[in-house]
Amino acid sequence: MTTTNDPSLNFSTDWKYAPAPESSDHVQLKSRYDLFIDGEFTAPAQGAYFDTCNPATETNLAEVGDGSEDDVNRAVQSARKAYDRVWSRLSGRERGKYLFRIARMIQERARELAVIESMDGGKPIRESRTVDIPLAAAHFFYYAGWADKLQYAFPGREVRPLGVAGQIIPWNFPLLMAAWKIAPALATGNTVVLKPAETTPLTALKLAEIVQEADLPPGVVNIVTGAGATGAALVANPSCSKIAFTGSTEIGKRIQKSLAGTGRTYTLELGGKAANIIFEDAALDQAVEGVVNGIFFNQGHVCCAGSRLLVQESVASIVIRKLKHRLETLVVGDPLDKNTDIGAINSRAQLDKIESYIDRGRKDGLNLFQSECPVPQKGYWCRPTLFIDVAQSHPLVQEEIFGPVLTIQTFRTVEEAVEKANNTPYGLSGGVWTDKGSKIFKVTSRLRAGVVWANTYNKFDPSSPFGGYKESGVGREGGLHGLAPYVSLT
Repeated sequence: MTTTNDPSLNFSTDWKYAPAPESSDHVQLKSRYDLFIDGEFTAPAQGAYFDTCNPATETNLAEVGDGSEDDVNRAVQSARKAYDRVWSRLSGRERGKYLFRIARMIQERARELAVIESMDGGKPIRESRTVDIPLAAAHFFYYAGWADKLQYAFPGREVRPLGVAGQIIPWNFPLLMAAWKIAPALATGNTVVLKPAETTPLTALKLAEIVQEADLPPGVVNIVTGAGATGAALVANPSCSKIAFTGSTEIGKRIQKSLAGTGRTYTLELGGKAANIIFEDAALDQAVEGVVNGIFFNQGHVCCAGSRLLVQESVASIVIRKLKHRLETLVVGDPLDKNTDIGAINSRAQLDKIESYIDRGRKDGLNLFQSECPVPQKGYWCRPTLFIDVAQSHPLVQEEIFGPVLTIQTFRTVEEAVEKANNTPYGLSGGVWTDKGSKIFKVTSRLRAGVVWANTYNKFDPSSPFGGYKESGVGREGGLHGLAPYVSLT
């Protein structure tokens, strides 16, 4: 029996799910991965490698090449040669065939890719299997369809590719972010140098194997693994006509500053501090489940995670009680177990950051509720956490935590809800929960956020644009809008 200070939460937890582990026997990982340059896996120039580990077990999965500036320059030269001699000269029809082939091969290897994503990143296999990998394939399918229709995407304009696109992606959606960026770049006739996150490089390297098997011309896609210095070298290379970055606001500002006045284009998809707004006329059970899905099922490791909850005062006590009850049912544990709701935090450094915010909340005397669920002894774990009645000015409300931590505030009027939702440096996404369609239109039109969901949360589609306002970034990715940053229009 779970016993808490709230009598309404005293419910039986004697039952438990039987283990339902996803097998990893079919996964083939090499002990060492080199850089993928000019269609071949080649050793890094300086012979340096780093380990990538499973955050759920703290065991090393593979050694991965640590790309230097020389490696980046070599990859960019390869991409430029492929652009000039092959890729920019191909018809859109032919480019589309390659993208279709890659999409099909991702589907064929979906099970393997999903397991690797969970092993390398710590996310639950349910999310990797049902969200990450299908969406990655869907992005290649979607942009394959646009490759020979660019004249319809930009009617009356002459469309030309930019050249070499340098792309830097984060660790929260490794393969999906790679597809998100590579697919529109290739569809529009550009070539690519991709730098994956140093903590989750394996599915990007598996994508390199798929690129090889798909007989993509050498140099069209290059993948250089490494840490921050590798990404900085890619941004600094003047032969990259375009930079696409997804990551922290701090690094995004540096990239924007370094590219200012160079004539090189960029898109930046940065941090977020999304607000879920629950009105008193909402379907509360549905709203609570949407909030849980928006922040806890993905460990808060989504830039658009609904990490703030604004709930109308008249139903606040009911919503908070339901949320507490729901948190006590969540399973934290082995990412490869299909019963797991919340997997491992991606790295020790990220866990330390999350815990520092939780400690800050404790020291400041905030009303804290944390699930009592058991967690494994080894690995990087964080129980789902609520902070209730948090002041608007508190760092927990204003700063991106990137973990399973939700702050709760109340409001009385629509105007107060909108004001609080907009009162952060970010503007990436948001959610509105109400039974009134007119209220949905009224609120969503006033939220300063790039993506707003109504009576749902974290739903994505390749045909829908994604991006933010303020310190959440510049430009849009996905959909028809995602083609524009990779072309020059006259």
